[in-house]
Amino acid sequence: MEKSHSDIENVRILISLFVQKGIKEVVLSPGSRNAPLLVSVAREKRLKHHVIVDERSAAFFALGIAQQTGQTIALICTSGTALLNYSPAVAEAYYQGIPLLVISADRPSEWIDQDDSQTIQQQGVLCNFVKKSFQLPTAITCNEDRWYTNRLVNEAINLSQHGRKGPVHINVPLREPLYGFQHESVTSERVIKTLKEFPSLTTEISQSLREEFFLCPKVMIIAGFHKPDPVLQQHIKLLASLPNVVVLTESVTNLSIPLVISTIDRVISTIQPEEAETYAPELLITFGGAIISRMIKAFIREHTPHSHWHIDERPTPPDTYKSMTLHIPMDTRTFFDQLQPAEIKANSLPSSYAHQWHQREEKAVQIHDNYLKRIPWCDLKAFSMLIPALPAGSRLQLGNSTPIRYAQLFRYTQVDRTDANRGTSGIDGCTSTAIGAASTFDGITTLIVGDNSFLYDSNALWIKNCPSSLRIIVIQNGGGGIFRFLAGPSGLEEVEEFFETPHNVDIEQLAKVHRFKVYQATDAPSLASALSEFYQPKQQPAILVVHTPGKINGEILKRYFQVLKN
Repeated sequence: MEKSHSDIENVRILISLFVQKGIKEVVLSPGSRNAPLLVSVAREKRLKHHVIVDERSAAFFALGIAQQTGQTIALICTSGTALLNYSPAVAEAYYQGIPLLVISADRPSEWIDQDDSQTIQQQGVLCNFVKKSFQLPTAITCNEDRWYTNRLVNEAINLSQHGRKGPVHINVPLREPLYGFQHESVTSERVIKTLKEFPSLTTEISQSLREEFFLCPKVMIIAGFHKPDPVLQQHIKLLASLPNVVVLTESVTNLSIPLVISTIDRVISTIQPEEAETYAPELLITFGGAIISRMIKAFIREHTPHSHWHIDERPTPPDTYKSMTLHIPMDTRTFFDQLQPAEIKANSLPSSYAHQWHQREEKAVQIHDNYLKRIPWCDLKAFSMLIPALPAGSRLQLGNSTPIRYAQLFRYTQVDRTDANRGTSGIDGCTSTAIGAASTFDGITTLIVGDNSFLYDSNALWIKNCPSSLRIIVIQNGGGGIFRFLAGPSGLEEVEEFFETPHNVDIEQLAKVHRFKVYQATDAPSLASALSEFYQPKQQPAILVVHTPGKINGEILKRYFQVLKN
């Protein structure tokens, strides 16, 4: 016999629209006030659910799934501070443009601020990091209440996917009794659809943009983080082949094109101040999310281009380079479709601009390779072995701080896609995100993360049914290694106690407690040996702990950039 569902009407409407509007996965965190929601999801066989106790980890886990699938993933928590623990991942989703549907159970409004258990001001608490917040009626007492609840839920789910995707929040006040259930199946609800808009350039504007492109001898395209897009990749490939165009990308741009420069920092470091104008663009075109490289941001801010087109669907786009002259509120692929790269290629302007940049790239490669041969065991040496070892067709997640910055110093194209929480660039949730991402992919997913970031999100190891295809590489360098490199903190006597925050946690034992297969490396030979087994098929996920000497890592990296400059 079919199991009964909650007799609370707004819960029944919500769950019905989950199913009818294509929500497929729900991440649940246990609680009492959200019991009607938990039980209703559990008993709805058309919904796949994950139960994760720690709300912070649960939200990052959901973010990882949504990041990989592009589908809206629902999150359900109980009332009180449980909702606040979602906020780091929700902020990350907001700045990455990742669709999450945050559902929080709440007390009825009359009990808020009455010193009753787990009652806080939940309505609108995430307003700065969601596309919109919604508050459902506490009870449905008439047809207007039902119509209103149906409309709000439809709008919320549509909004998560409409235009630039992102998180939305639905607060659901629930009055006791909470544990009443009915045997009737969830009823069909009215579904409101939204057509996705595809804004077009007028013929006059597109022709004007093409002409500006044709006539510019120095065009630079900078791409921030972006999901893989084969059509966009073909457009950029055409443009990157032009003599007047240089394309700068990063690992998280996910554009695997031979002619792009994907190691921005090491190339820019070879440019002397007196020759900078030669390499500065006259027309800058930017798209995608936040850029990792501080050097390219400083370079453009110091050498303002004549024109800067920024392609961004957000109504108020960021002016990262302090140079934007034209905001193009369109989907990136649609813009390049209408710019017609093939036509631009046929009319390309003679120029040495791209050649000059690629000469610099060749010089940087030679310096890079020679330097790596001379340095002792350190973070940089470890990354020179880890990056080439990533399996072909696998996926990579990068922790923030030093791991993602080291990764930008190496060119690699063998992975299927690379992701990181660069919307807000926090260290929280990297492991939970990676586990969520791995749950959507049959192949190998590797997370490379620093030890402090790994320990900060150690609750992620508690997630049940962690995919056996997950590989985590922890750079054990004493914690907070980035502060040994940054100009400000590295010169302070307090750098160790207040910035690096070294720890004495035995990461190997922690991993074993959670039934991970554990490998260790303390030098180049032991890392080579561990890597020979690390990516072999296993019945359980695996962690590789790479020990490096924390105190010299920063000096070796500083010296690396000094050598590039000379």
